Amino acid sequence: MDVLIVGAGPTGLALGIDLARRGVAALVVEKADALFPGSRGKGIQPRTMEVFDDLGVRDAIRAAGGTYPVGMIWQDGERVGEHQMFEPAEATEDSPYNEPWMVPQWRTQEILAARLAELGGEVAFGREVTGLTQDEDGVSVHFADGPDLRARYVVAADGGRSAIRRALGIAMTGETVDPNPVLVADVRLTGLDREYWHVFPPREDGDGYLAICPLAGTEDFQVVAQFPEGTAVDVSLEGVRKVVADRSHLTPDAVTELRWSSDFRPRQALAGRFRAGRVFLAGDAAHIHSPAGGQGLNTSVQDAYNLGWKLGAVLTGSAPESLLDTYEEERRPIAAQMLGLTTSVHRGETRRGDATRQLGLGYRGSSLTEETGEVPGPLRAGDRAPDGMLEGVRLFDAFRGPHWTLVAVGVEAPQGLPESVRVVSGTEQPSYGTGLFLVRPDGYVGWVGETPGALMTYVRRMGV
Repeated sequence: MDVLIVGAGPTGLALGIDLARRGVAALVVEKADALFPGSRGKGIQPRTMEVFDDLGVRDAIRAAGGTYPVGMIWQDGERVGEHQMFEPAEATEDSPYNEPWMVPQWRTQEILAARLAELGGEVAFGREVTGLTQDEDGVSVHFADGPDLRARYVVAADGGRSAIRRALGIAMTGETVDPNPVLVADVRLTGLDREYWHVFPPREDGDGYLAICPLAGTEDFQVVAQFPEGTAVDVSLEGVRKVVADRSHLTPDAVTELRWSSDFRPRQALAGRFRAGRVFLAGDAAHIHSPAGGQGLNTSVQDAYNLGWKLGAVLTGSAPESLLDTYEEERRPIAAQMLGLTTSVHRGETRRGDATRQLGLGYRGSSLTEETGEVPGPLRAGDRAPDGMLEGVRLFDAFRGPHWTLVAVGVEAPQGLPESVRVVSGTEQPSYGTGLFLVRPDGYVGWVGETPGALMTYVRRMGV
């Protein structure tokens, strides 16, 4: 096969979808016997919603979730005030998704898995990786049960305890963001409305905070509770009932069902490399975030989105193998930036707002970025390509799919472009300015200029 993807979380499934629509022979393998059952990564940021639009799952994601509720602060059984969890933002023509969208992680994965199956992709469960060997032609992956599998490339999307990363000997560096352990659980309960995200601050003699959030699109609530350093967290039904009763006005039997639970210590870490030969690290295998700010799942999906088109171009022979070097070049600095952001949000130093929406991220310093215009306009090479209308065509509709797109504003599009480049042209687009803008398959502007000859040189260099 062309690509073996280890891990059926959001990262692996999104990559599987992207490769499947490019006709790449790929298989997703997963150690567990089923998809992850919990709500852990429940926030879909606006940039990730744009990615999901392109991958064909936006409508299902929108239908499965909802907006984040306003926080309601409780004290001694009384409501004492509301708290805005996110800085408000209005949708605009160039940024149609303005707010994080809440979907429990288990539901996001179900939607991605269904889309992968629709495209002919497959997930093989019960395949635990024990090691790998690679040579100049490919990678052989070994499993605890079942035959080895061989692929031209392997992508480790197998989480923070990645077996692939350990087998490669790639170190993670980072820090404990907060030494206090945290319980997270999906429950059914009575006694609280679903209109608010209920927050119970620590009492003066208490152990830590409690937050109970209704999970959009479900009947469940997510319980999050912090404990003092060194506490052995009880993740059983009785343990969850006890912490809810101790820290709120609810009685233990208000928690009627425990659907999933876990505990963790918030930390951040970054892999020293995102590539070793024919093996790539993506998602939590490459970077581990505090859940504050909702950046982990989103950064991970965008790893897959960056890597997918590059693997597709190399495997079809249209681009040189060196294109794959740009995955680490582009994604590792972004991951480091997002790790700093999540740590800052966790510590209360940064509000959840423009930075956490991820619309301002880009690749201006990438070796794939080229700007030849004499006077830079509002949109630079390396920036995210905005949405908008151009002569009656919605740009996100034009971008949707595995192709490149040339946006020509106020100048004539050149003749002789490859058939794989879709052309959209018009006289005025305020978010773009004037010129030619070649948009990569992952929705970032690769080249900006006005000279057809320079554009064609870039097209040939990229193997479009």
